Amino acid sequence: MKKSLLFVFLIISFSAFSQQDAWVYFNAKPNSSTYLSNPLSMLTQRALDRRTAQGISLDISDVPIYQPYIDQITSSTGISVYAKSKWLNCLHIRGSQSDIMALSALSFVDHIRFADNTLNLKMTIPKLIKPVNKKFDINVSYNYGNSFNQIQMLNGHLLHQQNFTGEGKIIAVLDAGFPGVNTAQPFQRLFDNNLVLGGYDFVNKNNDFYTGNAHGTMVLSTMGGYTDGQLVGTAPNAGYYLFITEDVNSENPVEESNWVEAAEEADRLGVDIINSSLGYFEYDNPAYSHNYSDMTGNTNFASQGANMAFSKGIVVVASAGNNAESVEPHVGVPAEALHVLAIGAVTNMEAYATFSSIGPSFDGRVKPDVVAQGQSSIVSYIDGAIISGSGTSFSGPIMAGMIASFWQAVPTLTNQQIIDVVKQSADKFTTPDIYYGYGIPNFQLALTNALAINNFSNTTFTLYPNPVQEMISLGFPDAFETTTFTLFNLLGQTVLEKKVIKSDASVSLESIHSGIYYYKIESNTYSQSGKIIKK
Repeated sequence: MKKSLLFVFLIISFSAFSQQDAWVYFNAKPNSSTYLSNPLSMLTQRALDRRTAQGISLDISDVPIYQPYIDQITSSTGISVYAKSKWLNCLHIRGSQSDIMALSALSFVDHIRFADNTLNLKMTIPKLIKPVNKKFDINVSYNYGNSFNQIQMLNGHLLHQQNFTGEGKIIAVLDAGFPGVNTAQPFQRLFDNNLVLGGYDFVNKNNDFYTGNAHGTMVLSTMGGYTDGQLVGTAPNAGYYLFITEDVNSENPVEESNWVEAAEEADRLGVDIINSSLGYFEYDNPAYSHNYSDMTGNTNFASQGANMAFSKGIVVVASAGNNAESVEPHVGVPAEALHVLAIGAVTNMEAYATFSSIGPSFDGRVKPDVVAQGQSSIVSYIDGAIISGSGTSFSGPIMAGMIASFWQAVPTLTNQQIIDVVKQSADKFTTPDIYYGYGIPNFQLALTNALAINNFSNTTFTLYPNPVQEMISLGFPDAFETTTFTLFNLLGQTVLEKKVIKSDASVSLESIHSGIYYYKIESNTYSQSGKIIKK
């Protein structure tokens, strides 16, 4: 056995030196005006409606990559194309270092980024190949409990009792495979109601997505599964797209590119929520691996894609990871991204699950954002057996499904408002930490607060995001054009005062220290006050 492993390592080591992964970025989209004048050539009507509802304009990132650029790269000597991203205007390629660098001579190439960052710095360091155990840290046992606890913990059952079950919302599941979804009983209800809307295998580039690893099947079951008396998902009436982006046979940055390509397709189709129970830190070739210092919110490829998805009006939910007891315990890619809701795990008794990856991000942001039950979660296996499993792989989709049910109840809220209200409902909102983030959300409280936003948005000011990192925006009621925004510390001392106009309704808090502050908004005879948390 040891000889076999050694042989594999030698092959990998040789491969790592001869072939490199990289992204080649383009400097233009010559056909952009044609696409932007014909939006339905880029996006479905549902996607356009989602943008309109949230006041999001189309821009050049929505335009597909210029096909002649792709054709010329594809025909280049020694270059293979593995994925593409219109949002980032680039291709994921593989070839020798010299063949890849030769592409920089093309007039339409803006720059090239190697997955091995040392090549970007024109440096070389020794490479030590080590084995990577490709797994999802799911400890499965045949405990046939029911799923009530994982929903009740979030007060999600109260939303279900009000018929908020995700109906009308669409979730894209980016995962490793979905075998058994088209045959197992817990998913039959989805098919009976035409709620499996389609999918794609981005790894093998085909339409057979009822294959691959069972991980995605179990993930889907926590949201859309239904076996009376045993398993009810958190969004049993939502629609689902099933995308395979993870190759379980290897760990390579191309999976991040697959992830972004799938996110772009989710956007095109009008998806509301992306669930990703996948995370990236180490790769088979350690030269490609991320470092904790990379976890700054918008550095890594999949994190950049996740932030772009958010900018299109999508809520992106990602599992925090199961590495708390490893050498590198921190939340990985894409959960570390600026605009991703990273989900940690707790036990059925609401205690921290000791495997759940911790925060903060390298730049000091709260991560994970919130938590849900991820230890002994109730899921369906590919044969329909109802079992229990552990991992943030399950706390993530449990949360994503609840967000779908919640958003159904308050459909006029933007994705940012949805995220803000969910965080604000959590039990550690004022005292976040590296294990729980802001804690366990209370979706009934979130619904109450969100309805208040809906009911009073035309008569009161709204502030978002809260907690805030750098910029806070003010939502003006109809009757006001200007106001004075004042921020006080806990001693009542004024730390900031600014006149704000409706056309530029944002205030920079970058110079304010982290902590809890009180605000006052005053305009003529009107006064409104509240609390802000500065991260």
